[in-house]
Amino acid sequence: MRLDHARHAINQQETHLNPTLVVVYFPTDDRCHLLLRPPGFSFRSPAGDHEDGGHRGGAGGAAVNSATTDRHRFSATSQATSPRRIRRRQCADDRPDFQVGCSEVARDQHHLDANRFEKIRGEVSKKLLAFQQFCRPHTIYGTIIGITSVSLLPMKGLDDFTITVLRGYLEALAAALCMNIYVVGLNQIFDIQIDKVNKPGLPLAAGEFSITTAVFLVLIFLIMSFSIGIHSGSAPLMCALIVSFILGSAYSIEAPFLRWKRHAFLAASCILFVRAILVQLAFFAHMQHHVLMRPLAPTKSLVFATFFMCCFSAVIALFKDIPDIDGDRDFGIQSLSVKLGPHRVYQLCISILLTAYGAATLVGASSTNLFQKIITVSGHGLLAFTLWQRARHFEVENQARVTSFYMFIWKLFYAEYFLIPFVQ
Repeated sequence: MRLDHARHAINQQETHLNPTLVVVYFPTDDRCHLLLRPPGFSFRSPAGDHEDGGHRGGAGGAAVNSATTDRHRFSATSQATSPRRIRRRQCADDRPDFQVGCSEVARDQHHLDANRFEKIRGEVSKKLLAFQQFCRPHTIYGTIIGITSVSLLPMKGLDDFTITVLRGYLEALAAALCMNIYVVGLNQIFDIQIDKVNKPGLPLAAGEFSITTAVFLVLIFLIMSFSIGIHSGSAPLMCALIVSFILGSAYSIEAPFLRWKRHAFLAASCILFVRAILVQLAFFAHMQHHVLMRPLAPTKSLVFATFFMCCFSAVIALFKDIPDIDGDRDFGIQSLSVKLGPHRVYQLCISILLTAYGAATLVGASSTNLFQKIITVSGHGLLAFTLWQRARHFEVENQARVTSFYMFIWKLFYAEYFLIPFVQ
């Protein structure tokens, strides 16, 4: 009894000092409602609202049918300082109707949390997709496949595939990918207005990335690229990174004596030198001399890859301006497509590629290894036939088909790197 009187006195004191948060259950809508009770105010339950789990008749029963309340007192001070006490009070109540009502509140909170999570996930997915477009995936694939293919050329047997070789390959690949992102990202920063006409889906042109974000990304990847190159200690790799940085910057930056993409010859020369010469020679030297510690000696496959990729890179440099002709013309970019017209440039590109495939077939036929001869001759013949078939249905006036054909040329570019190691 003394304990009950003490509890009652404490409750009365809290009632007069602190506001109380009250949970009231209404069976009419089967929900709990949170009410703030002022000091000195109390909720009164109708007489006979709980007894043996049933409802009593009379005025008490009518009051129960109208609204049954079950209160739990929480002072503002105890709620802030003792969350365990609150949970114990809540869990102590074993009324089924109260538990059902509170489950509705918990379910609503769960739905709110789920919706918030879905919104965050959608925003993250959108930013990741924008970053993917910012990196220009087709150039990333070309860098990965090209460096992998060239790195295999110095290998003479299974004994060469060691952890040291794998590490040297991954260092070169990571540094090249970071430099690739720097170059394509820098080009987008200085081409925002042009891309709004030619490539409105790119993140900067579409407004998904701010200029500040783009500048931050290109600087981070530039630093990462040089950091990896310096850490590797490879002179050929550092040479490739420095030259790529210089040519990539000169190609895009709007400054006196720069912005080489305005001139057809300089623009094509940048792409050709990096994709055809630098990738083949520098990364071959990196694997041959720095990783495998062997003297530099050009091989038949290296010479073939260099000359063949000169033709292919020239085609990519020329053809990429065909779908961009409208924006280039509006902003004074004197590409070959603007000067000669897209149809003539298209015919020139197809002629260069078919000639290169014909020469590659002859080189493959000169191989002394029967298996390698079959692979190189049939592979280049199949690619040439596929190109010829696709070119028959090409329409210069159809922008969608022009873009699709440009990406098809990149796929031929990837396929060629799979054939280069068989040229021995």
